[in-house]
Amino acid sequence: MEAITPTQQAMNLGTETAFAVLARAEYLAAQGKDIINLGIGQPDFKTPEHIVQKAQQALTDGAHGYTPASGIPALREAVASDLERRYSVNVDPSLVLITPGAKPIMFFAIMLMGEPGTEILYPNPGFPIYESMIQYTGAKAVPIELKEDVGFSFDPIKLLDQVNERTRLIILNSPANPTGGVIPKENFDILINGLKKYPKTVILSDEIYSRILYDGKKHFSLLNYPEIRDRLIVIDGWSKTYAMTGWRLGYGIWPKALFEYAERLAVNSYSCPNAAAQYAGIAALEGPQEEVSQMVEEFDKRRDAITESLNSMPGISCVKPAGAFYAFPNIKNTGYSSQILQERLLEEKGVAVVSGTAFGDLGEGYLRISYANSLENIHIAMDRMRTLLEEK
Repeated sequence: MEAITPTQQAMNLGTETAFAVLARAEYLAAQGKDIINLGIGQPDFKTPEHIVQKAQQALTDGAHGYTPASGIPALREAVASDLERRYSVNVDPSLVLITPGAKPIMFFAIMLMGEPGTEILYPNPGFPIYESMIQYTGAKAVPIELKEDVGFSFDPIKLLDQVNERTRLIILNSPANPTGGVIPKENFDILINGLKKYPKTVILSDEIYSRILYDGKKHFSLLNYPEIRDRLIVIDGWSKTYAMTGWRLGYGIWPKALFEYAERLAVNSYSCPNAAAQYAGIAALEGPQEEVSQMVEEFDKRRDAITESLNSMPGISCVKPAGAFYAFPNIKNTGYSSQILQERLLEEKGVAVVSGTAFGDLGEGYLRISYANSLENIHIAMDRMRTLLEEK
């Protein structure tokens, strides 16, 4: 009997290796091995209590049913108000699409823009779902090279040279996963000015780490360019900022011309976001923000510790990340490939990290190490990593 197979499109889908590493790490831990997980990209803090209480109250009050596919009006308005406070921009709440996590926004954007014969530019090394979804649509995936020597940003002139009449979408991510890189405003200025020649090219700006920045930096959103608002999609959400990864709550700001189609995809796929989680989202945006600041301060201490330790190891160098909670060390002089070092660290030393190749071909020679773990565990994990490298 022949095996059942899906469509070629489905077979083109990639995956997110961090979850496979997490599963293996949990399996080894269940066998009694001492595992320190620096692989998964989620804060190790609890969701602030006032947010949890709001969700509990919503359930008590009967928030048990469907909501509008685009989200409850009060949450969409809260998002617009939050963006006005942070960036001094006016966002129409009717163009805010609330989603179960931020991934559906990138999924919908790539689905709406990608088809055979078109091209989509995406960061490499970058979040793996970008390339996976581009391949699913049949569009050509064109990598935007992120370079270590400029803090894992891109060369805007080189990027513009990659754009042509077939370019339907350009995906940008700052602060970035997996590199922790932050794109300088001057790079955006050059890019946005150059894109005047391509008025039909849409920009997808993934700003999910917008509140996790260091050294006094403030996030610069592409919403601050009024000239591209009619072709700009912005991704943000609650998962990283408020330690709400399991709540599955994100949002997208859409151009008016595309919003209806994105909303239809929502109706066709998941109907609506979780009702109680949406009320929690309001509490997060409108409530006290001290715990967000405290979380970022703690991440900053860990950033210093992990980069100092990595830079003292044989064969390793590490650019200090400017945002998010990932280090992306260069391991090219260790004698290991990224995949082999990932495997040996987990299997032999009990340290879970993710190979740079999980984030694209240009990630070879790097590891992604999440410092969303305690300082104590980070120090232990770095000692184990150093031991492995010194043994070689």
